[in-house]
Amino acid sequence: MKVKITIEEIRKYLDIETPEFPKYVAPLINLANQYAQGTRPRVVGQMSELIQEFEGKTLSEWEEWYLKKKPDAIKTATERILLKLKELKNAINKIDKEIVEKWVRDLVIVKTFAGLRFQEAILKKGAEIKGTTYRLSGPEEESKGIDGYIGDVMVSIKPYTYEVKSALPEHIDVRILYYRKIDDGIEVDYGQIL
Repeated sequence: MKVKITIEEIRKYLDIETPEFPKYVAPLINLANQYAQGTRPRVVGQMSELIQEFEGKTLSEWEEWYLKKKPDAIKTATERILLKLKELKNAINKIDKEIVEKWVRDLVIVKTFAGLRFQEAILKKGAEIKGTTYRLSGPEEESKGIDGYIGDVMVSIKPYTYEVKSALPEHIDVRILYYRKIDDGIEVDYGQIL
């Protein structure tokens, strides 16, 4: 039987006080920290390794031990995060109705369209690489698992997580182009057509 123990329960069981923060403050600090990378191992140390080295039992022993081992870590992390918070405050002051509307339009209209039409971009890039033409499939071809053509090569476009099943008819020689979403776009494996 698997049982989940929440962080709050762990704190309660170990008798650790949890600091209270005003509404939205902790998530904003967390966001600033993500940008500032203030609590990365190079700043505060590799915590999973440090806790293994620590031989004490209590929170106060851990704090004393850690601060001896990494005397400037808390200060350095705090300074990095504060600097990023100042940058975020500056950015927040630039946000008005026009900026929010522009952001919403980009998300709802542009990113949705691009996200749903990325198959054409994959075909176009493949055709560019091979120095040939491309075209999207028609409804009848799509029903057979063909997403498009690069030159005269039939292709199906699937995420890397796709498990090959018997979904594609065996008598059709369809090459599969696998893609993965990355931070600033998609990564496509064109190995099957090159």
